[in-house]
Amino acid sequence: MKKPWSGRFKEQTDPFVEEFTQSVSFDYQLALEDIEQNEAHVKTLVKAGVLTEEEGEKLLKELRRLKQLVKEGRFNWRKELEDVHMNVEAYLTERLGPLGKKLHTARSRNDQVVTDERLYVKRAVKEILALLKELRLELIRLAEEYADAVMPAYTHLQRAQPVLAAHYFLAFRELFLKDAERFEDCYRRTDELPLGSGAVAGVDFPLDRFFTASELKFNRLTRNSLYATFERDFIVEFLFCCALTGQHLSRLAEDLIIWNAEEFKFVELPDRLCTGSSIMPQKKNPDALELVRGKTGRLYGNLVALLTVLKALPSAYNRDLQEDKEPLFDSHLTLRDALKATLKVLQGLKLDRERLRACAGNLLLITDLANYLVEKGLPFRDAHEVAGRVTAYLLEKGKRLEELTLEELKRFSPLFDEKVLELLKPESSVERKRVYGGTAPEEVLRQIRVVKAEEGLE
Repeated sequence: MKKPWSGRFKEQTDPFVEEFTQSVSFDYQLALEDIEQNEAHVKTLVKAGVLTEEEGEKLLKELRRLKQLVKEGRFNWRKELEDVHMNVEAYLTERLGPLGKKLHTARSRNDQVVTDERLYVKRAVKEILALLKELRLELIRLAEEYADAVMPAYTHLQRAQPVLAAHYFLAFRELFLKDAERFEDCYRRTDELPLGSGAVAGVDFPLDRFFTASELKFNRLTRNSLYATFERDFIVEFLFCCALTGQHLSRLAEDLIIWNAEEFKFVELPDRLCTGSSIMPQKKNPDALELVRGKTGRLYGNLVALLTVLKALPSAYNRDLQEDKEPLFDSHLTLRDALKATLKVLQGLKLDRERLRACAGNLLLITDLANYLVEKGLPFRDAHEVAGRVTAYLLEKGKRLEELTLEELKRFSPLFDEKVLELLKPESSVERKRVYGGTAPEEVLRQIRVVKAEEGLE
């Protein structure tokens, strides 16, 4: 088949240039979107009187046949035809002769490709949103299962204060909820139909773009043909959403990797989700989580790559925009698989309640000691100083806070009385955090009820 632009040229394309400029080796992933778009375009051309009803039916029949071939993996993609669009057009021309050549009427590959991409991003967002919901539901399940388990929370990777394990899982549920909201916003801005914008200036035929939008389930039309053909912000936004969600998955994975180590032993990962060592028989490596953490770098890289491509591009379409597809496809599939891997880990995760509680006491209760003195009327800075001296004493004597007697505590402040001894256990510490959003049991149970209702579970 001749190149679609061959009329102006006197020489054949250099084989290297042909290979260098082809994109079908990766943009074939837009095939189903391109066929769907072609079907809508055929109907629009029929409605505009550019094609007859009979011509339209013939084209639609062949497009349905092509769709089945693509789904079954039986379509032969040809690099010499450059891209997915020309491969589809060549198929139709080979099957229908001159009629196949009519399909590109009132259309440019400039508005064609960005329409395909918007269809792809909309589909990808829906898939990611479904996985994010599954992940949130699993975090809620874990919060309910471990609603009474006390564990140490960390700042600077140092034990800080006791919290409920449920509080920890709900914290990540909040992150993934915000991720979903960002993807929903991305979907809204992606949901514009560019088709009908032509190469840059619109088209000469009376296309009913609102009809096309209805056929392709777009909520609205792009309002400027120049904007429609060169804007790729919707892909940048999608890549950003993927990168930020990847960051959240990576932080969760990092916690679980650390907590799975012998030095912590807070969690147990199922054997089926870990791998071993080729040389050390005792090893059980959390490779799935490590790859979730590692693949976040790819998500960041894809975002930066496209931002760099777009930097300083002159307006309207430039071939540089061909470089938007591989980051798009890679981020979608990378995030999808990272979400699935994380979900599998959470479904098999077991917490060691006793180990968690044993690490949630002692010095993690020192702040409660200071707050107790504040309740007795001592200014917080002075109470902080007293609690700091208690800490130094414990470290010097090699004792735990729970082992101190009232007499020992009174050496640091006469404000201590017998009631302070009731504070010296993790459960008392979390119980006192009754503020909205805190880790007190009654507040965490309220949070669980709220998030379950938000997810449609109650």
